[in-house]
Amino acid sequence: MNTMYFTEEHDLFRQSLQDFLKKEVVPHIEKWEKSGTIERFIWKKFGEMGFFGIAYPEAYGGLNLDIFYTVIFLEELQKINSSGFAAAMWAHAYLAMTHLNKEGDEAIKQKYLAPSIAGDKIGCLCISEPFAGSDVAGMRTTAVKQGDKYVINGSKTFITNGVYSDYLVVAAKTDTTNAHKGISIFVVDRDTPGISSTKLDKLGWRASDTAEIAFNNVEIPASNLMGEEGKGFPYIMQHFALERLIMGVNAHARAEYALDYAQNYMSERMAFGKTIDKFQALRHKFADLYADMSLCKSFNYEVAYRLNKGEYVVKEATISKLKSTKMSDEVVYECLQFLGGYGYMEDYPLARLLRDSRLGPIGGGTSEILR
Repeated sequence: MNTMYFTEEHDLFRQSLQDFLKKEVVPHIEKWEKSGTIERFIWKKFGEMGFFGIAYPEAYGGLNLDIFYTVIFLEELQKINSSGFAAAMWAHAYLAMTHLNKEGDEAIKQKYLAPSIAGDKIGCLCISEPFAGSDVAGMRTTAVKQGDKYVINGSKTFITNGVYSDYLVVAAKTDTTNAHKGISIFVVDRDTPGISSTKLDKLGWRASDTAEIAFNNVEIPASNLMGEEGKGFPYIMQHFALERLIMGVNAHARAEYALDYAQNYMSERMAFGKTIDKFQALRHKFADLYADMSLCKSFNYEVAYRLNKGEYVVKEATISKLKSTKMSDEVVYECLQFLGGYGYMEDYPLARLLRDSRLGPIGGGTSEILR
């Protein structure tokens, strides 16, 4: 373990999380991958263990721990081979809840953040739209103020937890004449009239519920505005560093899992009278892949360290996502090749890993947008 960033307390936390995931999550993964529905009981168990409160204030039931506990949380979730399940957990804990914590007033934090930390409420973040994915300023969803309420109309898409969440953190235009200064952030209860969700059928991330969400004259109290009206764009931009770093950490952890699995397989698979890990061509390919993963991992840890100190690292976090997700795709592709025909079989983990990894360069801002 890298003692530059991780203490003995971090290591103990990692072990407890590994034990929890092995006991409480892994036995259900195949069912959730097939159904596309993660059962509610597991959210409550995550809350009871404190895993949703890692980064949040103790006043709302959180643990207020440093960012490397979050890194551990993300890494270990990738190593149970269900990026869909992992996404459901971290999208709740670090996308929706980040806005509650940073922009929500005390009443919102009591009503939404505290239950989210406890695992009693599930959240989703609604920014991307059918005609404005990575182009945040180009969104068309509107929130028109009428007296003591706002009326929301529009649609969002590719929303993780978009079907089964209890509340939605929604970005909408409160001033359609100003692209960057006309966006505001709201929290909206799922059961508010006028909200409808359609589950999307995806290549990978099968366990998570990803949705297109429509808002048809959805009325919410004016008090559901988070932060200042018109400040939504800078709020979203401020949180991009964390979101992109999360995607980078996920990618290096996914690649490391693939390499560990492939290495173990190659040490047992026989060909021409010896295990295939003895063939120099394969050893050199593996060494290159491991080196690429290690470089991304080290860079991601450095960015996490700087973010933890409060530095502005949007550029570095963008590099993290850009390079790590590309690396992960390449590593997983080659590790599947190491397994030969078995790599293509659903009974082995690499087929799912290949599908899941492919979202890395797309979700949370495409590689083209990042460049």
